[in-house]
Amino acid sequence: VTTFKMPEDFGNVLDKQVIGPTTENLIKSDFPEQSFKPKVQIGFQGLPGQCPRKIEVERRRRLYLTFDIAQLLASKGIDSNQLMPRHHDPDNMPTIEEKKDPLFPIYLPLKIFDSDEYDCRTPEEWISLGLEPGSHDRKPVPGKALLPTDDVLGHEDPKSQKLIYKWIDVGVLDYDKETELYLVHKTDKNGLVRDEEGRPILNGGITPEG
Repeated sequence: VTTFKMPEDFGNVLDKQVIGPTTENLIKSDFPEQSFKPKVQIGFQGLPGQCPRKIEVERRRRLYLTFDIAQLLASKGIDSNQLMPRHHDPDNMPTIEEKKDPLFPIYLPLKIFDSDEYDCRTPEEWISLGLEPGSHDRKPVPGKALLPTDDVLGHEDPKSQKLIYKWIDVGVLDYDKETELYLVHKTDKNGLVRDEEGRPILNGGITPEG
């Protein structure tokens, strides 16, 4: 009879051991789980025969995941890249005889058409979705923003004719009440919201040192 000897790399052995499928969420994310849940006007306790709240939340979550704002706009004949006003280019202005459409460039900013009448949450409620129970750190909230693909030129000259605007996955970090603008950060190729050193961006990017 010999004594049982545990392998030195016992942790690696357990990691390689897979026993059937799992319900564990294996996707690594910097967004809180509750930030993906839609808001529903259903009581937490329902009568027999009524749809339970959790099922309705899951149904809407899956439904909303099938929506793509770029595809929805394209189906209405809207080019997202043409939504942002640009500088006038007097050298390439089309003439009336050419009958090009549009004859004049877009000059009205999107803010004029902004409306929060049908918003289901206030900006403060959206930002608070980044707070997980028992944690003081506020994580980013997932969203999409119409941003230039060129970050450098986009910051220097957001109305440049050379820029291409697309709907990009972002993490919403903060909200400014005075300007009514959101602070967002593009996600990386893995869908994470990280700083230049690869650390998760928390609390709107404000460090303990300020």
